[in-house]
Amino acid sequence: MDQNELIDRITKEVIQRLNQKPETHEKQKQGDIPVSSSTPRISAAELAGIIDHTLLRPEAVISQFEQLCNEAVKFKFKSVCVNSSWISFVAKKLRGTGVKICSVIGFPLGEMDTRSKAFEARNALGNGADELDMVINVGALKSGNLKLVEEDIRAIKRACRSTTILKVILETGLLTDEEKIVACEISRKVGADFVKTSTGFSGSGATVHDVALMRRIVGPAMGVKASGGIRTFDQAVALINAGANRLGCGSSVAVISGAESQGNY
Repeated sequence: MDQNELIDRITKEVIQRLNQKPETHEKQKQGDIPVSSSTPRISAAELAGIIDHTLLRPEAVISQFEQLCNEAVKFKFKSVCVNSSWISFVAKKLRGTGVKICSVIGFPLGEMDTRSKAFEARNALGNGADELDMVINVGALKSGNLKLVEEDIRAIKRACRSTTILKVILETGLLTDEEKIVACEISRKVGADFVKTSTGFSGSGATVHDVALMRRIVGPAMGVKASGGIRTFDQAVALINAGANRLGCGSSVAVISGAESQGNY
């Protein structure tokens, strides 16, 4: 079976499943809250508990990472998410606080050699990371080289410990819906814990359409992380209602402040 036939088969299987009655979302093993279109009002405290407080800008300086950690502790965010070179620093700052440490891998392009990604993953875990957000090889996916896409994700999965949470960044703004379907299916096959929308560096962030599609593809037992361009409480709620059970935000404090201003605390 060639690559085009494989893509057609996967797409047809998923579309058939999408036409069936949606399953009820179950509580995730990671402790994230279940979400659906009928999700009730979420409190600021609950919302903070599913936010990865993020700082990935290349020009960010040490004082900003100190602030990031202080805010994460104050608001009880799920994790801080940083580039791998900052993992040791934030791990020391957050030791004993209960805030998880998340490192991006192959960020933001995802185009480096698989062995380089795997090395970065092992190094990040050794320096204190609890979670990894890896960028897929977008060019390989769009070329139909699904074997490379799968091997790339699988290499990072092998680098993980039994307790490591692995999120696969699809970069949805660069993909067709068919390519999103295939990427989700491969991520699920490999055993990733989450699929994630975006890096935020490719001109398009999380959308309700993409989150809803990803949730329908992966079902209730896998996480969906919305990331990229989330700046308000209303945006966060819309994405949660679409199926996200983790959010990546650089504007986390503003999002939480929006929840508080509406009395959702």
